[in-house]
Amino acid sequence: MPEATYQFPEGFLWGTATAAHQVEGQNTNNNWAAWEAEPGRIINGDKAGLACDWWNGRWEEDLKNAARDGQNAHRFSVEWSRVMPAPDRWDEGALDHYREMLKGMRRLGLTPVVTLHHFTDPLWIYEMGGWENNQTPIYFEKFVRKVVAAFKDEVKLWVTLNEPNGLVVNSYVEGSFPPGKKDFKAAFRALKNLIRGHAVAWHAIHDLQADAMASYALYYRAFFPKSNWSPLDALATKSLMGSVNEVFSNAIKDGQVKFALFKDFIREAVGTQDYVGIQYYSSDLVSFTPFKPGELFTSRCCPPGAEMSETGFINSFPDGMTQALKWARQFRLPIYITENGVEDSKDTLRPSYLAQHLHKVWRAANFNYQVKGYFHWSQVDNFEWERGWSQRFGLWKLDKETQKRTRRRSADLYAAICKENGISSEAVRKYAPEVFDILFPS
Repeated sequence: MPEATYQFPEGFLWGTATAAHQVEGQNTNNNWAAWEAEPGRIINGDKAGLACDWWNGRWEEDLKNAARDGQNAHRFSVEWSRVMPAPDRWDEGALDHYREMLKGMRRLGLTPVVTLHHFTDPLWIYEMGGWENNQTPIYFEKFVRKVVAAFKDEVKLWVTLNEPNGLVVNSYVEGSFPPGKKDFKAAFRALKNLIRGHAVAWHAIHDLQADAMASYALYYRAFFPKSNWSPLDALATKSLMGSVNEVFSNAIKDGQVKFALFKDFIREAVGTQDYVGIQYYSSDLVSFTPFKPGELFTSRCCPPGAEMSETGFINSFPDGMTQALKWARQFRLPIYITENGVEDSKDTLRPSYLAQHLHKVWRAANFNYQVKGYFHWSQVDNFEWERGWSQRFGLWKLDKETQKRTRRRSADLYAAICKENGISSEAVRKYAPEVFDILFPS
């Protein structure tokens, strides 16, 4: 049998990613706490509750496990509503709490990557209209300046906004996130203010920290024409690419904002990007469908042969990762995979998903794509937004009633990769034998 290792570049960042509301617990002053209180908003009526109990200190246990497994970085978010509980008030105790976490990460040898907005808004922002309100970017800049000034000695890598393109779709088109609207005009207003919010955050970060690296983390859905011979399928695919993957990035590239039938220009956003943050999970085949204007005249289906996750939320199609990285390369900037993973409570799909997707990342790095790091979603099972506790993404299983952590096989695979800084045939044979012949053909 072949023996080999796909070696990653020296200094590659290996980590996991988390978000404040999903792991901290006891967040009661943000829009998601209000959303969870409304009947029918979350699957099974779930609530975040204690989540993974990070606010009470369980972050240290999880990150010690991460560091022992060879991870050298961690991405997490600072909860806006904790630091700025009211428009005219700061909570210095919350800043001290996050400072303790940052120092703890440093002690463990983990490079911190800090996200400044990961889907949650303070309740007072939500009540004034959230990102539809033109004042929200102004308040966000104040928050960003406060946080960066407090943590700039500990943090060099910043994520301004997490999946702003996904947030617009979920909140204002599909209505599954707060405020639950299905309104393209509202979506366009929110999109423009998110672009402005990113821009003011990027400028603020660089004003306070000249050597910082800052960008947003883009939700990237890979789209392929269902029929290669069909120009209509190709056009439908291009339309979805523009509406889902490129609407935010185009504004950062040239200031042009185009969404549905709406257009605008935001000059201050141009060039506000030091790296490309990509969050890739799943792919679709796209076909033109004339009777679906609400879905941009498209239909989507799973690529043939792609294995589905247990709730049908994600398909395992590694070529989508290749497409995402090829797309990211156009910006000629460093690339970080800021999220990638699969929901899998039985941990039967995750090992092969992880091995195959990381192999695609290795190929890109081997072709000089400037890929600098990979963050798996997630270290431990957490509260998955409108899907509540129905999906399990963790390398470690969480019993949310007892807060007990249980190691999964995929944690062993990821540990072997992180410690080796590469994908070895030995690790794949041991933890993902079902894809051994794909990754190491004889």
